[in-house]
Amino acid sequence: MPSTMSSPGSQNRTAGAIDRTRDVIEAYLAALVGGDDYGVHLDADVTFTVTETGEVTRGRAAVVGLIDYLHQQAFTATAVIASTVVDDGRAMIEAEFVGTHVGEFAGVAPTGRQVRVPYSVAYDLVEDAITAVRLYLPMDALVRQIRGG
Repeated sequence: MPSTMSSPGSQNRTAGAIDRTRDVIEAYLAALVGGDDYGVHLDADVTFTVTETGEVTRGRAAVVGLIDYLHQQAFTATAVIASTVVDDGRAMIEAEFVGTHVGEFAGVAPTGRQVRVPYSVAYDLVEDAITAVRLYLPMDALVRQIRGG
């Protein structure tokens, strides 16, 4: 009968992989929130999926452009990280998107309104790079806030 217990060596490899995933995610988030070059943590072929719409953006430059648009052009905003969960090659954050509406977004001209919307992001990693980003952000709540509703 096969054993369901893992060997100590496999536990160390898993713990090491989790630590490496944690290091990459923490460095990525620190750079994102700090205004540094977070793109260095993204794989060249990274995908960014807005889960509510199914829209997929592919490639490091395009994904950095989308994130910069959300954080610097449509809004002056930051991510306020509430929690992070990390496993081997996967991570999730729970956060709030906090900022001011300063550029066109979803067909709405800049309003100057403050926004604060909770969201989550799931990340897939291979070795030291983020290969997939899945954004779970209630767009209807964000649009409602910029419209003043």
